[in-house]
Amino acid sequence: MKNRISTGALFAMLMLMAMLPRTGHSQEIDPNAYYEIVSSNNLVLDNQDSEDDGTQIFINNRVENRVSQVWQLTTPGHGVYKICTPLSDKCVDNNNTKEPGPVIQWDNGATNMNQFWKLTKIGGNTYTFTNITNGLNLGISDDGQPGKAALQLVADSTSARQHWTLRRSNIKIDKEALRSSSDKDWENETIFAVNKEPGHTTYVPFPSVESLKSSPDYRKAWLRPNSPRYQLLNGNWKFNWVKQPSERPVNFYKPNYDVSGWKEIPVPSNWEMYGYGTPIYTNITYPHRNNPPFIQGKKGYTIMDEPNPVGSYRRDFNIPDDWKGSEIFIHFDGVYSAMYLWVNGKKVGYSQGANNDAEFNITKYVKPGKNVLAVEVYRWSDGSYLEDQDMFRLSGIHRDVYLFATPKLRLRDYYLTASFTGDDLSKAIFNVRTNVTNYGKTVDEAVVDITLLDQDGKQVAFISDVVKDIRKGQETVNTASVEVKNPRLWSAETPYLYTAILELKDKTGKTLEAMSSQFGFRKIEIKNKRVYINNEQVFFKGANRHDIHPQHGKAVPVESMIEDILLFKRYNLNTIRTSHYPNDAKMYALHDYYGLYVMDEADIECHGNHSISNKESWLPAYVDRMVRMVERDKNHPSVIFWSMGNESGDGKNFDTVYKEARKLDPRPIHYEGKNRIADMDSRMYPSIESMKQQDEEKSDKPFFLCEYAHAMGNAIGNLDEYWDYIENHSCRMIGGCIWDWVDQGINKYGELSDRYYFGGGFGDKPNDFDFCCNGIVTPDRQVTPKLIEVKKVYQYIKFKPVELKAGKVKLENRYDFLNLNQFDLQWQLLKDGQIVESGVLSLGDAAPNKDIEVTIPYKTALDAGSEYFLNLSARLKKDCNWANAGHEVASEQYSLTGKIAVAPVDTAFNDTLKVEEEKGQIGFRAPGFFIAFNPETGKMVSLRYTGTDMIYNKEGFDFNWFRAMDNDKRDYLPTTVKKQAFDWKQATDKKSVTITTSLEATVGSGTQKVVLPFDVTYTVYANGTVDVDATFKAGNDFNLPRLGLQVALNPTLEQVEWYGRGPIENYWDRKNAAYVGLYKNTVTGMEEAYVRAQSMGNRDDVRWLTLKSLDNQGIRITSKDHLNFSALHFTDPELWELTYGHDLDNIRRAEVILNLDCIQRGIGNGSCGPGPRPHYEIEKNKNYSYSFRIENAK
Repeated sequence: MKNRISTGALFAMLMLMAMLPRTGHSQEIDPNAYYEIVSSNNLVLDNQDSEDDGTQIFINNRVENRVSQVWQLTTPGHGVYKICTPLSDKCVDNNNTKEPGPVIQWDNGATNMNQFWKLTKIGGNTYTFTNITNGLNLGISDDGQPGKAALQLVADSTSARQHWTLRRSNIKIDKEALRSSSDKDWENETIFAVNKEPGHTTYVPFPSVESLKSSPDYRKAWLRPNSPRYQLLNGNWKFNWVKQPSERPVNFYKPNYDVSGWKEIPVPSNWEMYGYGTPIYTNITYPHRNNPPFIQGKKGYTIMDEPNPVGSYRRDFNIPDDWKGSEIFIHFDGVYSAMYLWVNGKKVGYSQGANNDAEFNITKYVKPGKNVLAVEVYRWSDGSYLEDQDMFRLSGIHRDVYLFATPKLRLRDYYLTASFTGDDLSKAIFNVRTNVTNYGKTVDEAVVDITLLDQDGKQVAFISDVVKDIRKGQETVNTASVEVKNPRLWSAETPYLYTAILELKDKTGKTLEAMSSQFGFRKIEIKNKRVYINNEQVFFKGANRHDIHPQHGKAVPVESMIEDILLFKRYNLNTIRTSHYPNDAKMYALHDYYGLYVMDEADIECHGNHSISNKESWLPAYVDRMVRMVERDKNHPSVIFWSMGNESGDGKNFDTVYKEARKLDPRPIHYEGKNRIADMDSRMYPSIESMKQQDEEKSDKPFFLCEYAHAMGNAIGNLDEYWDYIENHSCRMIGGCIWDWVDQGINKYGELSDRYYFGGGFGDKPNDFDFCCNGIVTPDRQVTPKLIEVKKVYQYIKFKPVELKAGKVKLENRYDFLNLNQFDLQWQLLKDGQIVESGVLSLGDAAPNKDIEVTIPYKTALDAGSEYFLNLSARLKKDCNWANAGHEVASEQYSLTGKIAVAPVDTAFNDTLKVEEEKGQIGFRAPGFFIAFNPETGKMVSLRYTGTDMIYNKEGFDFNWFRAMDNDKRDYLPTTVKKQAFDWKQATDKKSVTITTSLEATVGSGTQKVVLPFDVTYTVYANGTVDVDATFKAGNDFNLPRLGLQVALNPTLEQVEWYGRGPIENYWDRKNAAYVGLYKNTVTGMEEAYVRAQSMGNRDDVRWLTLKSLDNQGIRITSKDHLNFSALHFTDPELWELTYGHDLDNIRRAEVILNLDCIQRGIGNGSCGPGPRPHYEIEKNKNYSYSFRIENAK
């Protein structure tokens, strides 16, 4: 909600400005001059060379000719000023708060009152600066030390801390940095399309309906067409790369230019993925100087070594003889970031818009037979300012390139829609708009036949539309309609597609060209503050998805697209937001076919400079990007929403973008940056409390979370609480999209494909480190515990207990269009983790939003000495296009009896404990058993069963508080443990001994030091049983991530078995999908594939676990109350220092590191958004205790 002021507040501010007294110094301040703003202790205001929004302003010692320490004071009038940076067009801003604290810099906004300061003269050139929105004065801290943030303070004109002297500077600013014009197309925001064709729907022309129907892409448009009028130009192209434009081979486009010595590169691809130049990951910060529209270097950035790389592409192609007399077009699906095109040495055109298609008519440039194609691609352009998405910045021709030929009279575009004549949707009107263009002689009459076929090939509608008087060089637009009765409706759950065949004929009936499109009848409506599809209110359960592949970068193969979509479907996601640009056209054909709702987002994000959105000169580029997306994707039934872009401020350009999009199509329009003009309210990363508050605001608009549940690293905490509110309690919420789908980790050229790097891994500067690794799947699309949790929370069948011990359960059908009779219900009865009964029920009829009660027919008597669970699993009865019969769509687990208490140790044995004291150790021995402690440290140093020591290197149970996790945002602090007391006492029968230890853990040092006392009591029995009771005191200094004990175990204890939650990793606030059961794994097998190495492998609600060797030696640990465990070959501090998950081998120890936690805080989503909710935190100043038992696992 940064820097947003309501219209009413803005009007009030303007009135206030009008009433401000004239201060009499406006003539003294030159808006064209540069000033040092000097504090009373002779320090200067300094933005430390930052060009980013939201960074703080500081006070520092003056440095001669330092640009970051000079400012311009511009005035909108009325005696107020804006304090502006001379290069990056940022202004000192009150941070949109009324509270004292640091000021920041933000884009220069013409109407942003947070940046308006009233100057009041104190004397000479000394003033106070008062912010007119909050009345606070610009000032310095009490100590006034260099490097401290500049502050806004409660106004006190007598305080020297709030006095500032304006000292005119004679600094000479680099003219290159200040230039206001360029002769380069790629540094001119008004030039982005030269000789480009207007946008249109995706199609391939065929000479006849018969050839169309025989092509592989008929009904499956993601497959390669087999049309004689289509020629794919993908493949290996000759390629030359240089680091800056001045080094490029200027004449390479000429046919006689020798490129035989050039290397080759595959098209499509990103050249950085083949070793040319540097991949750069940055979220907001531009990889170049923030001075639109210019591409300039910045000290310390990669761009200083690679000022603006240029890729020169060459290849030959052949024009077949039967294309003679045709119009010939070349089509580029996507190029980063700007491109020039030549054919046979003739310049054809220029294009920007990296994720919009670019099409050129090359008829007059080609000849029959061999032709030479040349493409010059610039890595950076003014378009890069609108492509500032949170992603790896990669370059080149990254999507398909192809030719197609059409007759002189051609069907250039068409638009297919449906409307309905009744509320029951039983009668539809199939509407067609056609755009027929004539490149030849005037045609007095032609016909467009439109045939609509169902999936069996049966004709359900036909239109023959006569087009008259089509003059040369003109386009004729016709509309026609036909009624269709009882149409099968398209939805994400029931994605029924018809095939529309469009056939252009001359007046004699001869076919000139044919093309087809998949079509879905569906109705989209906003009413009652919600979104309805086909009269059903829909919740959009989605994720944001970047185009990224670890080996191919942004040149995503179709196989990977399909893999993503199948995972979406199989894991209950029904919505995809194409963050933050249109995807490859093939992706939408897949969405239509498999069934996903799409928020189609324009390639507009100027996150690092919101002021661009207010600049009229940029408006045509904004409109072009939006219009081309809408025109291309308008015929896809899967597209439910248009989005005008992402995180680009609330500039006036979006008002026009909205209007232009609305002229083209009626679908709802989204833009989180300016909800006022959008058709829905949208928000990013709210807490549940904040979400509720906004949901309850008076508004008739639906409310959508375009980004939430930031899934960076080990994340996705309390997702169930978001959705409990959204589905069951909200006023106007329609769902949300998790940020985001896939970890954006990529390979280094020439390295192994299972090594994934993030920002900084390529020496790229600037970079945002691992902030790109936020996926719920890994870079290579492995399923993660995060995704499994999403599947559980998003599931469309809700289970409700009725009378569990009688087997009665209610199933609520939360599908919108599916009946529960399409599913079987598998059930299992578990006794102490073992399946003792199971079966399958065929679910009866339950329409959407209805429920059904079932009785699970288990016969087993529930005995009092065991724990029982009932597992339920709804599964597909039949195969479908995204999963096979038996695929689980929803599940639940119910406890039938509750946890069984652990019995006291049975001391009916004859063995006794022998005490063995030696230097530095006290031990207790019985037949086949030995345990020892170090009285000086309080540590257990040995635990032997039948001669094998379970403890490794005397590293017994020790204090464990640290968790290496992105969401915790905490570095490891050195930790020491000191014994405060050690005592032992043997029972009179010598069958047991009690060892009592009081210890103190000191975390950190100096001012960061925290002391955490804890006690551990060991009760040792002669039969080899050890009961452990531990109590921890949480301090008041910071939120601890965990409290527990850690022990190093014998390296042979690799085999893990446990009775508790699993099989997947789980945590306090992410365990809905982890059911209590009996599971097996290995210690190595419990590792997770986090790109950024971090804490992993926890299992919660553990009843017992064993760690054994292959010869069955080992230990069993039984929880007496509540226990988390993880067993790995490294510690969390080692993980945090490692950086990359693919380097685990570098720290993997031989020994087993067993963590037994009394409590871990929830994981939350605090890397970008709210941390764990209060009820998932370790409370400060509270005692926590737990108990467990250690035994021989023989």
